[in-house]
Amino acid sequence: MHQGRHRRRGENISSCEVESVLRTHPAVAGAAVFPVPSELAEDEVMAAVVVRRGAVLDPADLARHCAQELPACAVPRYVEVVESLPLTETGKVRKAVLRERGVTAVTWDRCLRRP
Repeated sequence: MHQGRHRRRGENISSCEVESVLRTHPAVAGAAVFPVPSELAEDEVMAAVVVRRGAVLDPADLARHCAQELPACAVPRYVEVVESLPLTETGKVRKAVLRERGVTAVTWDRCLRRP
């Protein structure tokens, strides 16, 4: 997402907007949104989320929450719960680190409902 935006299926997606909606979910303490390669030509939206202490996050519930506030193209396909987000010395999220890691065996996939 160059400059916090990328295109998916011809639509502009603002990572800041998606992150703001993710953070309004009661179980989410922090979130970062970034593109990951898809089996198709265009990238898919992935979110790394930090869960609030004592909360439980259901990725399907999080996707439904996003769908109420965002256009369908901006709802993350992939959600991965992480202990913390990688930060720079100035406190910005290092999205390049998250993009490089990409989809893992524990990433929830809205299209496949896994893991």
